[in-house]
Amino acid sequence: MVLPGLFKPKKTSETLPKKSSKARDHSSPSRRSVSKSPTKFLKESDPRTSQHRKLSSRSSSKNILNTDTHPLNLPPEERERRRSAMSAPPDPPPTPMDLDQDGDASSASSSPPPTDPTSYSDANGSTNDAEMEGPTSPVPPPHRFKPTTSPPAKPALDPEECKALGNKYFKAQDYVKAIAEYTKALSVEPQSVTYLSNRAAAFISASRFDEALADSKQAQELEPQNAKVLHRLARIYVNLGRPSEALEILDHISTFQTVTTAERRPAAEMETHIKQAEEALRRGTTGSMVIHALDQAERALGAGVEKPRKWQLMRGEAYLKMGNVNSLGEAQGVAMSLLRKNSKDPEALVLRGRALYAQGENEKALQHFREALNCDPDYKDGVKFLRLVQKLERMKEEGNTAFKTGRYKQAVELYGQALEVDPSNKGINSKLHQNRAMASIKLKDFKSAISDCDRAIALDSTYTKARRTRARALGESGNWDEAVREYKAIAESNPSEPGIQKEVHNAELELKKSKRKDYYKLLGVEKDASDNEIKKAYRKLAIVHHPDKNPDDEGAAEKFKEIGEAYECLSDPQKRARYDSGEDLIDPSEMFSQGGGSFQMPDGMGGMGISPEMLFNMMGQGGGMGGGGGFQFASGGSPFSAAGGSRGGRSRGAGAFPGGFSFG
Repeated sequence: MVLPGLFKPKKTSETLPKKSSKARDHSSPSRRSVSKSPTKFLKESDPRTSQHRKLSSRSSSKNILNTDTHPLNLPPEERERRRSAMSAPPDPPPTPMDLDQDGDASSASSSPPPTDPTSYSDANGSTNDAEMEGPTSPVPPPHRFKPTTSPPAKPALDPEECKALGNKYFKAQDYVKAIAEYTKALSVEPQSVTYLSNRAAAFISASRFDEALADSKQAQELEPQNAKVLHRLARIYVNLGRPSEALEILDHISTFQTVTTAERRPAAEMETHIKQAEEALRRGTTGSMVIHALDQAERALGAGVEKPRKWQLMRGEAYLKMGNVNSLGEAQGVAMSLLRKNSKDPEALVLRGRALYAQGENEKALQHFREALNCDPDYKDGVKFLRLVQKLERMKEEGNTAFKTGRYKQAVELYGQALEVDPSNKGINSKLHQNRAMASIKLKDFKSAISDCDRAIALDSTYTKARRTRARALGESGNWDEAVREYKAIAESNPSEPGIQKEVHNAELELKKSKRKDYYKLLGVEKDASDNEIKKAYRKLAIVHHPDKNPDDEGAAEKFKEIGEAYECLSDPQKRARYDSGEDLIDPSEMFSQGGGSFQMPDGMGGMGISPEMLFNMMGQGGGMGGGGGFQFASGGSPFSAAGGSRGGRSRGAGAFPGGFSFG
């Protein structure tokens, strides 16, 4: 009885529907390898069980085919089954290990597709009776587990809308709002070349070139071959005063696109002007050429852009080369503007020190040079000018010391050596020329003194002290006419110059004195000659020009008379003082005529500038005019006494005074 039962299931399996065969084919390999128990095998060999299985298989097949049917069209049993399935508790959440396995793409692709639980079959192709008898489980969703990451959230800002709004503000020239909108767009897409380029254009229009440069460089890094971005970058470099970098960008563009002459012109012209300024400084030409070239280059700078530091230093150097008072002040202004940004800038410190040095403020200049070397001990210009000023200051002080101690010849030599230290320094050299002129005046070398003063004035036309020294040298050389004109010119151009009016008065007085007889010149002595020198000179000349020794020389007598007149004035301390001070000296021979016995006072006494007291003192030496006597005329008559006589007086020889004067 056992043997027929054992072969019966094979016949049953042959009569199973094709659907069960498909279910068996899709069962997992593990199910095929599992052997069935004898009890289950006997159950399957029962004809009633086999018939029930066929009905269940048809029902299951029908249920599977009607899964998409509207619920109202389903049989009541199917609706009840689905309702029970929906009310069943949910499956427990997957474990991390399950997520890692499900996430493995290779294992998912190698496993067979899942089968419908309602059509589950065993290894021999028969359907599980227990599952068929109870309500079937709902069909699982395509993805059993929930995704581990949520989908990206939609951004709160639409960058394209921000860009469009920014373009609208840009066209309306509201660049601040345009920049704000482009910034919003970049907050969503920070690597967008379009947004970076648009914001750079807005920055340029708002004269914010540094920020525009940052955006353009970032855009260039993202798209190195974007010609539009590169052209904008070159334009920014020109606006910032960096033409060489702009030309490098344009050269790079020319490797893959044509660059026109008009596109290259702004950067090329700026570069040319800067090179011209550098060349002018190198050759040592006039500073005005440098200033002109820099002015042309600065015209291409963007609005509100600060002049590059290098350009400012070049401008300060040019002002130093010009050397006048105004340009030196401009050089100091350039240096101070740089020091306000960086007080430890060695180049700016040296620039200001050089300006002070050119103005003659050597102590302050030395302080700036030392400060520059404290900031940068290896700065060559700082070392150079520090040593230069120290040497020049030392030689100048040595010359001043020699002058003060009366060593004028040595002072002239020391001042000459100091002039060779720095020929380019107009300010200090003009002072050295003036000092040497003063020493030359002391040596009576008026020609050299006038020459030094002319050089000092040529170096500094506003140097009033040199002009006064020149006027003095002209006067002491005997050219008082020119000296008076020079003093008056100084007084007119500088009315507030201390002591200039007194010098004008003294020069005019010396001019008047130069028109009369020069007693010092007649005797051949200096104005500061001593009494013994005057006496020796007179005796020597008197012997030479005595009429007895020159009987045939008609001019010897006149010369002898002039020598005596000079000696009479200069040998008397009071007369000499009056002569030196410029007062009109009293010469009795000029007060009265030489013949006719008449008494004459030219211009009614005022022509000679003689006071009544002086006149009475001359006519009445102690005795006055008492008793009607005191003097008589050459004719022998006196208006106060009898003819030929005098009372109360003492007659003098006829040869005492010309014209027959006699004092009582």
